[in-house]
Amino acid sequence: MVKTADLHDEFGTELTLCTVSFRSYGKHKEFSGPIQTVRVLEDNALVRESLETIPEGSVLVVDGGGSTRCALLGDQLGAIAESRRLAGIIIHGCIRDSADLALLEVGILAIGTNPIRSKKEGKGERDVQLHFGEVNWIPGHFVYADEDGVLTANRNILA
Repeated sequence: MVKTADLHDEFGTELTLCTVSFRSYGKHKEFSGPIQTVRVLEDNALVRESLETIPEGSVLVVDGGGSTRCALLGDQLGAIAESRRLAGIIIHGCIRDSADLALLEVGILAIGTNPIRSKKEGKGERDVQLHFGEVNWIPGHFVYADEDGVLTANRNILA
């Protein structure tokens, strides 16, 4: 079990706090794992591609630019994450199908909901450094999330 307060008490100098106020939508309220990244704007084709290919136990961090005009994740993509045993998904943007996502065995954080689906043109970037919430999200670094917040570190502090 990840408890960010305890992690920060012990490893505070190694951790960075994400200042985005996320809401939890998945069944798992605590999760952690190595970061994989996607940068998109109102287009979730690369989100799907990433969910289908990143390693089990990973956390997909999606920088959707904070857009609330459409959803970048719904029940179908959430089911892919669950079936592939990903630890979690963090979306700087919106989700949809929130009632269905709440039943999935995966952690899902987003800034809100929107019933409108995104474009599927494949525009964006994968495996790049992102920056939002005063955090540099670097592929291969680690993220720790629970009801209290989201922390990142450049190594697995739980190992």
